[in-house]
Formats: sequence, C-alpha cells, structure tokens
Amino acid sequence: MNSTWVKHAISEINADYQRSADTHLIRLTLPAFPGIQLYLKDESTHPTGSLKHRLARSLFLYGLCNGWIKEGTTIIEASSGSTAVSEAYFARLLGLPFIAVMPSCTAKRKIEQIEFYGGRCHFVQSACEIYEASEMLARELNGHYMDQFTYAERATDWRGNNNIADSIFRQMQHEPNPVPAHIVMSAGTGGTSATIGRYIRCQGYDTQLTVVDPQNSVFMDYWKQRDATLRSTVGSKIEGIGRPRVEPSFIPDVVDNMLRVPDAASVVTAHWLETQLGRKVGASTGTNMWGALQLAAQMRSAGQSGSIVTLLCDSGERYLETYYNPQWVAANIGELAPSQIALSELIGQ
Repeated sequence: MNSTWVKHAISEINADYQRSADTHLIRLTLPAFPGIQLYLKDESTHPTGSLKHRLARSLFLYGLCNGWIKEGTTIIEASSGSTAVSEAYFARLLGLPFIAVMPSCTAKRKIEQIEFYGGRCHFVQSACEIYEASEMLARELNGHYMDQFTYAERATDWRGNNNIADSIFRQMQHEPNPVPAHIVMSAGTGGTSATIGRYIRCQGYDTQLTVVDPQNSVFMDYWKQRDATLRSTVGSKIEGIGRPRVEPSFIPDVVDNMLRVPDAASVVTAHWLETQLGRKVGASTGTNMWGALQLAAQMRSAGQSGSIVTLLCDSGERYLETYYNPQWVAANIGELAPSQIALSELIGQ
C-alpha cells in the first residue's frame, strides 16, 4: 500500500470539504398551516448538485482508510445517477478511473455530468441488474466496487462531526420551534435515514423520523414485515430513491414511521414546489415534501404547532426530459389530476 499517495488522497478530500460551505435551510411560508413551519435542507447546492455529494465523500474516505482504494484503483459504483455523479467528481479529484453501472433509463443530464467529470457509464436494462454487473466489472478490472447500498450507513459518522443531522439541528437553533416534531426523508441506500435516526436517538431529541417510500419499492414492506428476502420486479420511477430489494444500509429500527407516496404525487409536488421556490426540484424532493405536507395536515387536525424538516435532494434541471416533460410523464407516471386535486386540498388552494 502506497501510504504517501493515500495520505495525499485523504488530504485532497479534506481540502475539498473545507472549500465547501454548508447547505441552506429554506423555510417555506404556507398560510394553510398556522403555527407549523416547514423547512427544506437544500442539498442541491453541493459542488455536484445533490445530497449524494456527502455520501460520495464519506465512501471515498472509508475506502481509502480501509485500504481498498489505492493509487490507480478503478472505482466502480452501482447507481441510478446522483451518487455516480458525485463519485466521478471525487475520482477525478484523486486521478482515479471511474465507471458508473446504471439502468439505461437514467436521466440524460446525469449521464452527461458523469462524463463531464471523466467517468464512463456501463448500462444495464433493469435496476435489478446493477449489483451483479458492478461486482463483475470490479473482478475483471481488479477495481474497487464502492457498493453504496452496503456501506452508506457505516461510512458516515452518525454521532455528529457536521453530518447532515447535526447540520439540521444547528441551523434550527434560532427558529420558533428549534427541535423539529418530524424529519422526513426518502430512502435510496438508507444511509441518510440511518444517520438521522441514530443522531436523533444519540442526542435525545423528541423528533420523529418518517421515511417516505415511492411505488415499487420494498423498503416500507420490509419495515413492516422484517422480511429481508423481499423483491420487486419493477424498479422505482422516482430516480434515486426506492429499491427493488432490501438494501443492507436501510436500518428499519431507527425509523419511527413510513408513508407510501404515489409516483404522481411526487411529480405533482415537485412541480408545485417550483411555484414556491422559483426553481425546479427533482421528483425525490417531491416525494419528501408530499410526506411533510401529510404530517403537517395531521398536526393541523390535532391542533398542534411545531416544525417539520425535509430535504431538497437535487435540482430539477437534471430532469427536464423526464419529470418536466409532459409526454414522458404521461407515458411513465400516468394521470396527474387526482394528485393535483389532493395537493390543492392539503394546502387549501
């Protein structure tokens, strides 16, 4: 092991971190929910444009410190896009080859961003095929398969150290209700929900963690049944979240509640958020916000006040050809009108 190179690589990643500011916490003003504040932690402002920038940094440090990544090691990752974009960024920073294994239906903009950072894409037909293809490439190239779905929950320091949960609670300190009643998070690997759930318990906060799950994902069924053999033959249509199998990084016992979110509701809520923020967000943010609005409505009905925090995972500019394309939505998501009516009733419009 070339310890000089590894020390240099870790130093490069730490220097990159110091060049980055924390992400913003945006408070939404929604008159329909008096006494209830809703917040979005804007992860789209990371250098690579998504929540996955945090994960990629942690996975590279984890691989380097475990001796798995060395000078010249080819990095391989199974990803629906955003993690691969962020890992391609860090691979370029360290001068390492990078290959993303992803479904052929991945958004074109994400593919372009991976290639912009010097990575290349290996396509498979179904989300179910990405794991085996990644393992095979790692063997053939004597590379390192990052395997975000296994290592996401253990690569991040959940006790603090400016992780996303620590950042949320610090930024909330001067708000009207500084300890959120709820934090809402969708799950891709499950790593972020594990970090937030563990941090809440470690710090003793009276905050409920709700994980929202899209259609065709097995996480919610697993949370209820604890059957790790569950499989879905159809992948999630909300890129970056929901999985066709139970991922090792999804830790069900740190999750207080789960909600199933229809795909149409995710897309409709993402479109509505553009009218609130003045910019487009990805569909996974729509999933998160739909869940946050459901909880706000429950609090309103119970006469409760308090705060709810969720995540803005990435920008909608990556999805102009999909979630913001009416033809694509009609063919892949279906009728939006029922969800539009439900959303209008929720927010009193």
